[in-house]
Amino acid sequence: MAATSPINNVCSGNELLRLLAMHGYITKPDIAKVLYLALRLQKPLLLEGPPGAGKTQIAKVLSQALDMPMIRLQCYEGIDEERALYQWNEPLQRMALEFVRQSGEHETWAELKGRIYGPDFLVSGPILRALQSEERAVLLIDEIDKTGPAFEAFLLEILSDFQVSIPQLGAVVAQHRPIVVLTSNAQRKLTDALRGRCFLLWMDYPASELEVEIITRSRESEARLSAQVARFTAAVRHLGMSKPPAIRESLDWIDALKILGAEELTADVVSQTLPVLLKTREDIERAAGNVALLLQRAC
Repeated sequence: MAATSPINNVCSGNELLRLLAMHGYITKPDIAKVLYLALRLQKPLLLEGPPGAGKTQIAKVLSQALDMPMIRLQCYEGIDEERALYQWNEPLQRMALEFVRQSGEHETWAELKGRIYGPDFLVSGPILRALQSEERAVLLIDEIDKTGPAFEAFLLEILSDFQVSIPQLGAVVAQHRPIVVLTSNAQRKLTDALRGRCFLLWMDYPASELEVEIITRSRESEARLSAQVARFTAAVRHLGMSKPPAIRESLDWIDALKILGAEELTADVVSQTLPVLLKTREDIERAAGNVALLLQRAC
């Protein structure tokens, strides 16, 4: 890691808070404090909370603010170790075997196996790339709750020792310990073994006052309209929506309102733009039936 890296200048949670804000991420001091401790102690960070609460964005902004590459492993149901860690380039291995056969070279099986199961035939997955990176990286393991206990167990060596064991190559130890950020939408309970290796942050939707600041700073919008959008969005989230609006939907909505020249929320402008804020027909219909109440809470 270069001596001039911004991480060297982060000496407190408040300094990290300011650094994140400089890169457009507004959060609370207690969240910045845990982030700071995870960075200093080189501990994986588990961000848990509802979809759209800003969990993935933390990893992206840390990458930008600390001037580090971000390597992302997007989890999904059925993902296996090979997709996350490495795969052997089987077509290239077959070509190599055919080349050896045609060239008439005489090698023992052990020698041949050592050649075709070597680094030249290895296709690195996100985790292996993060461990082998020439510079310190941010490793984002996104939506870990979509996997199962077996995949979590596979991650334990990485989260504890920052290394992985490859049968044909042995242990691969991180050249530079990555900053590891795991996110979970809390769709299932994660194992105690995985939780025990991480610092936990519960990430909920921001309070309306904080969301006003996020919208205002991100979009340079008029303060009154920003406050109304934040309060309206917060009220919508309490209607039991199937997909509550995320922070990014609030930002999209304020952009749409500005294009329409809206200076404040009215029943007409809300009704026209609900499809920007909400993503399912049922949610749009539910909000449309409660516009008067929602505007009362927003204004």
